[in-house]
Amino acid sequence: MGSVTTHTAFDIEDPVLIEGLPGVGLVGKIATDHIIDVFDMSCVGSVSCAAIPQVTVYTEDSHAATPPVRIYADESRGLLALQGDVPISRNNGTEFADCVTGWIDHHDVTPVYLSGLPSDDHELGDLPTVFGIGSGALPERIAALDIGTPPERGVIGGPTGALMTAATQRQLDAAALVVESDPQFPDPAGARRLIDHAIEPLVEVSVPTDDLVDRAADIRSQKEQLAEQMQHADEHESTQAKPLRMFQ
Repeated sequence: MGSVTTHTAFDIEDPVLIEGLPGVGLVGKIATDHIIDVFDMSCVGSVSCAAIPQVTVYTEDSHAATPPVRIYADESRGLLALQGDVPISRNNGTEFADCVTGWIDHHDVTPVYLSGLPSDDHELGDLPTVFGIGSGALPERIAALDIGTPPERGVIGGPTGALMTAATQRQLDAAALVVESDPQFPDPAGARRLIDHAIEPLVEVSVPTDDLVDRAADIRSQKEQLAEQMQHADEHESTQAKPLRMFQ
């Protein structure tokens, strides 16, 4: 069975968790990585289950070895973040979702899941469309914040879809935020739109995002290898939203 292990205690009442697993355009990961960096969040735990590749992650300018899926905390903002550096396997994906959701339920965490909707037909200067769905009390809150509704019927697949399903089945308060994203390349502009238009008002935090635009080329370069992995991953391993007409 999978488990969520916290190695550092944190004191947050009714925390909100932002999820950043790899998916289309890497928008969720880029947004979550950025929030962890700008708030200097502390790593407090990790997730372990059969769906996560057994690899060790290392980073530049650090001697520390870290697990591939980690939990970060910012006590002052009442914020948690789930950061993933590898695709989640379709095998035992339900175990992954159940493991994380069980921990979320036990600690009274409100999760905010992030996904990209593949889109390559933007007109120059158009802002990517953002919409949100939720379970429990979150649909009303999303509507009150003027976050858009989906433009058509669709599905959220991959690990984020499994996590949202698990939250809905347990009747937990949870949200899934979706932004139109580049289907082939890392999309910092989509991640910025997701933060500015949806994450900030829903989570009630102010996140500086100018750096996402200033460092767009550098971010794309850093994330290109992972983005290529996601393009070749099974659709169940890639977090993304899809219109239901694609299945008809």
